This record gives sequence, structure tokens and C-alpha cells, in this order.
Amino acid sequence: MKVLVLGGAGYIGSHTVYYLIDKGCDVVIVDNLQTGHEWAVHKDAKFYKGDIRDRAFMDFVFEKETDIDVVIHFAACSLVGESMVDPLKYYDNNLCGTKVLLESMVAHNVKKIVFSSTAATYGEPENIPILESDRTLPTNTYGETKLSMEKMFKWVDVAHGVKYVSLRYFNACGAHETEDIGEAHNPETHLIPIILQVANGTREKIMMFGNDYDTKDGTCVRDYIHVTDLAQAHMLAAKYLMDGNDSNIFNLGNGVGFTVKEVVECARKVTGKEIPAEVAERRAGDPAVLVASSEKARSILGWEPKYASLEKIISTAWRWHEAHKTFEK
Repeated sequence: MKVLVLGGAGYIGSHTVYYLIDKGCDVVIVDNLQTGHEWAVHKDAKFYKGDIRDRAFMDFVFEKETDIDVVIHFAACSLVGESMVDPLKYYDNNLCGTKVLLESMVAHNVKKIVFSSTAATYGEPENIPILESDRTLPTNTYGETKLSMEKMFKWVDVAHGVKYVSLRYFNACGAHETEDIGEAHNPETHLIPIILQVANGTREKIMMFGNDYDTKDGTCVRDYIHVTDLAQAHMLAAKYLMDGNDSNIFNLGNGVGFTVKEVVECARKVTGKEIPAEVAERRAGDPAVLVASSEKARSILGWEPKYASLEKIISTAWRWHEAHKTFEK
């Protein structure tokens, strides 16, 4: 199977590339390196540096790589806070980029795509755990653009037969077992790497945004899923499409929620560090609780997460952060 991975130098994209290559796939990467890293590009993948918003560039890639079986699409802006202060950036990159990508796919008869979506499409959930059939009412621009991308895939499927799988996942975390790649955003906004930056001395303290939510300790509850488990799901979704199945949407999560305070305590246990923490004001657009039901992905895709323990997940991330402190200066 030959796979084009858009955003394959980013955090989740690079882990998916490693997984695909480990399983014998032929992988081509497209990344503009806006948030991805050249060091995260797998040595056995073919790499094109460019932007999916550039139609001529995407046409060039598809003309050079004429036998792409499946596209896996990670190339999007993904910071909730930033999306609320710069919404047009998210509409430009996420929606306009996907529009250009789909135009090129249709023109070159590439008919299968796996899409990196998000739990943010649901907004404040009506039920816990969240089902794929639940209401989608995003509370931030990031979630709104991802939901709009899903709808774009739906109508392009109707018009042109481009089959898609949308994977709505929850809080990606952890690092590759080889310690070659891990989570390195600049600026870093994700909870677990921020906590670990405090633990290894590259950040002074962790700020907990809000302690007055309707949860057991007042802090937000999230479902944490190891990045390698997400990578496995993307490959299974690609195989699902290769087997001729219809378009579909799947949640990906462990089905267990942890508060911010619980994550901090677990990190203290894993690292043996004090990890100072302070409470700050709530962030705009943050739902109180997001926990997934992933039964559909387990039953239809055969997905089996290997990293169910939060302690195990944080341990893999801690080993990577300890080995790569220079990325965080």
C-alpha cells in the first residue's frame, strides 16, 4: 500500500509514518515544516516540502507519485486558543487547504482519504462517553473548521466518489518507543509535554486553566490516547478504505477521563519531580469533559490500543523529553 501522508513531519503524522513503514507500506510525505520538523521525517519515506494550499505543488506531487492508494491528512492548524484569536488563519489553512487538496485529488483520480479530525467537533457533549452519532456543536474555531472539513469530504464523496474515514480523536500524547520522535511544538500548548517541561527544568510551572468546572476536582477532564495507538488506527482506516468500504466516522480514545490535577499527580509519580502547579483563568472554548466511546472503531476497524495506562503513556513521553531537552529551549 502506497500512502501519501500530509503533515508527516508533525507530531501525530510522523508517528503514523513510522508505523506505516514498520508495517511495510511505501510512504510519501508532504509537509511545509510550519509546525513539523525535518528531523522527524523518516529516512525511508520520500519527502516533498510544500503547502497543500498550493494547487500547482499538489498537482506536481500527484503527477510524480502516480500510484498513491490512500491519502492521510494531518496538515492543519490545531491550537484551540489560537483559533479563537485568529480564526481566519484556521479557515485559510484548514478549510482552504483541504479544498485545494480535494481539487487535486479529484483531478488525479485519487479516491481514498483518512482525515485527522478531533473531539472538538462535539463541543460540550450531551452524553459521556461521546458517541459518533451525538450532536456536533463546536465551542471553538478549531473544532468548527474540522467539522466543516468533514462536511466537505461528505459532499465530495457524493459528487466524485472520494471515500473518506474521519478519525475524531481525543488528547494525543506519548512518544515513540525508540525515542527517535516525540512531541515538540513551539510554542507548546498540550498538557502532558508542558508538565514534563516543568519536570525537566525547561519551564517554571504548570498553569491549570480553571478549577471551577463541574468535575470531581474542578479541573477539566480529558481522554488521553497514545500517539502510536492513533497511528495504528490510521493504518486500519486506510485498510478499511482499501477493502472497498464506504465512508465513515470513528472516535478514538481510551474511554477513561482524567482531570488536569490527576495528570499532574501522575506525572509527579512517573518523574519523581515536584512539578509546581498554579490555577489560572479558564480558556475560551474549553469544554468541561471530553471522553470518547471508541467501541465503533474497535468493532469495525479492529482497533486495539496498546497503551491503556496513563502512567505508561506519560512514561514514554518522559523518556523522550529527557533525551531531547534541547528541542525545548
